[in-house]
Amino acid sequence: MKKTNIVYLADDDEDDRFFIREALESAGMQIEIFEAENGIELLSLIQQKPQSPASLILMDMNMPKMNGLETITAIRSDPSLSTVPVVMISTSSNVSLIEKAYEAGVNLFIAKPSTFEEFNSMGSELAAQFLETSN
Repeated sequence: MKKTNIVYLADDDEDDRFFIREALESAGMQIEIFEAENGIELLSLIQQKPQSPASLILMDMNMPKMNGLETITAIRSDPSLSTVPVVMISTSSNVSLIEKAYEAGVNLFIAKPSTFEEFNSMGSELAAQFLETSN
């Protein structure tokens, strides 16, 4: 039976969610993606789907209602999520924010791609690093 990787994606930009989803799906893995527009929606979505344990959580740094730093803090305080890989994707290159993200518990902080090719490259790298092949 093929393993389905469950990815939760939180970003308030619909276009960015689309490009990230397309990039991950094109990596050739068995994948199901659940999307949220902010940290509150992300946490609620994860709680609504306990039968779908996360393989990876991707989130934007700057989101309304609950930003990435607040969200990673909530994720890391939940024992059922404490070991799930979390990748923060942001247009911000503020060193202080990046350091705070790592201190809060992100596994990886990456600059948000600006071209379709960069999104695809990011999707392949994330899949190779964090997702299981369907063999």
